[in-house]
Amino acid sequence: MILPDYHGGSIVNLMQSIVRGLAKGERGDQYAPLTLAPPEMFSDSRKVVLLVIDGLGHELLLGAADDGAMRGHLSGSMTSVFPSTTASAITTFLTGCAPQQHALTGWFMWFREIGLVAAPLPFTTRVGGLPLASAGVDARRLFATQPVADALDTRCFIVQRRDLVDTSYTNALRGKAEVRGYRSLQGFFDVVRDIVNSNDSCFVYAYWPQLDSMCHRFGADDERSREHLRQIDGRFAGFLDSARGSGATVVLTADHGFIDTTPDTRLDLASHPRLADTLVLPLCGEGRAVYCYVDPAKRAQFEAYVAEELGEYCVAMDKQVMLENESFGLGEPHPRLAERIGHYVLLMKDNFVLRDSLLGEGERPVHVGVHGGVSAAEMVVPLILAQL
Repeated sequence: MILPDYHGGSIVNLMQSIVRGLAKGERGDQYAPLTLAPPEMFSDSRKVVLLVIDGLGHELLLGAADDGAMRGHLSGSMTSVFPSTTASAITTFLTGCAPQQHALTGWFMWFREIGLVAAPLPFTTRVGGLPLASAGVDARRLFATQPVADALDTRCFIVQRRDLVDTSYTNALRGKAEVRGYRSLQGFFDVVRDIVNSNDSCFVYAYWPQLDSMCHRFGADDERSREHLRQIDGRFAGFLDSARGSGATVVLTADHGFIDTTPDTRLDLASHPRLADTLVLPLCGEGRAVYCYVDPAKRAQFEAYVAEELGEYCVAMDKQVMLENESFGLGEPHPRLAERIGHYVLLMKDNFVLRDSLLGEGERPVHVGVHGGVSAAEMVVPLILAQL
């Protein structure tokens, strides 16, 4: 079990180094700078590029990539946040905060203030995929977190795939950042290169989601996913050459890694009706870190069932224990954090996942590759550094 190292070895600490290097003033003092990349690395260059390759775990890089540009600039590794998933970790990159402060805790979340289980990234309801914005829900108010761009004393850019440029999520967390779109992998690096080469100082956050999509569909060990990673590596090498002499400090990392499942390790709540009978809300969070909202009168029943029937698959952690062991971060929590992580968190063992289905939801796709849990494959991401 790998928990986040919020004391100097996580992506939160990386963001603290960037903030301290480029900010108008300090913020988030409970988080130390990243040991492997101190603030001076960023303050000295005044041009900082943060390339986030969704799903690029440290193990995946070491196992799939040749001795190319990424391996050649590999400086070490960091932990992600908990849960090790896009909704939580990407929000950390965009806010500089851990889930303890931003309280976006998984793909599906119970938002008490709107009385719905929803997916914060597409900003839609779970059942029906209805856009929350069309119902008058303001993502800025629902998330209520300061964008990191607003703390930085430089021009800021967010580089997103075209269809992600004008989403509720991006607009809620962009702050003063200018958003630029791209259509292809080459376009991704071209947009970043043009920004870096035409600005005396800047912070660029650039996000590539396709590796994550391929690992979900085919698995991280599939040759198609590995080939795409090699394509990223080749384009990264070309980007470094094209931006050479710009004076930029380039960081390439990820939000999480992956672990592959098999049909035998994909569990369905429908096969466990006695467990389902203890719940008052749908399962939330991730299939690898499952938030369970339990009927107070049935807590003993819930605990007994997990221990006796699911013990080889998962362990049930009381949410208070998870908060006390700093799984979500350090310091003062977001006022809604506790209600967004259920009463218990099921931490799945090995490569098991647990999911449920709701009426009207339709058939959900089966993910071969998954994340959100506390294995090294999911939790540890690379730190790749290049000085241009």
